[in-house]
Amino acid sequence: MSMIEIKNVSKWYGDFQVLTDCTTNVKKGEVVVVCGPSGSGKSTLIKTVNALEPFQKGEIFVDGVSVGDPKTDLPKLRARIGMVFQNFELFPHLSITENLTIAQQRVLGRNRDEAMQKGMHYLDRVGLKAHAGKFPGQLSGGQQQRVAIARALAMDPIAMLFDEPTSALDPEMVNEVLDVMVELAHEGMTMMCVTHEMGFARKVANRVIFMDRGAIVEDCEKEEFFGNIDARSERARQFLSKILQH
Repeated sequence: MSMIEIKNVSKWYGDFQVLTDCTTNVKKGEVVVVCGPSGSGKSTLIKTVNALEPFQKGEIFVDGVSVGDPKTDLPKLRARIGMVFQNFELFPHLSITENLTIAQQRVLGRNRDEAMQKGMHYLDRVGLKAHAGKFPGQLSGGQQQRVAIARALAMDPIAMLFDEPTSALDPEMVNEVLDVMVELAHEGMTMMCVTHEMGFARKVANRVIFMDRGAIVEDCEKEEFFGNIDARSERARQFLSKILQH
């Protein structure tokens, strides 16, 4: 059963084509890592999945619901797809507790007690229960990103999208975020992650998608991608040689 289906999706900004005929799918419980050079369309592709980026051609289905259909209730769909951004996107003027409960109450209609219980459960899950009363600015970048993951999980998503979740972090904070993501993957969460963290990809990805210039160049099992480099496209080989030599 495909949780996310992307069929022949193309997107333009004016005359510039940013996605070209992209087709892939993510099965329930699968972890797919999307990688590639800067400007290859990775973030744009992942944002089309929950309609943060509109697309002009093709179709996307999430759990059977068409993202591009004008009749689709997009806020309702987005509430079912957790999204974790590069820059945390927490509300700076709200406490951690409020950050965790506001969408649950407003979007899902949960009462305050239920939202608090759910929020605290996931805050504890990412190891930050002691910080519930603080504000985002009082936390490190790695802690803020873990709160962002907890916030997404509190909405009971059917899939999680990660857009370079560690790229804005200091190196020593990267692992604390990746550890949470690894746990989620092991628990069977459907995940689509744009990341340069190839160690993470090797550890938990089922498949790796490699993009270049708006197109999906490679879409294969993790073992094939890393283990059979000679069979990769020249662009993927160049990318891997730069990333894997360090």
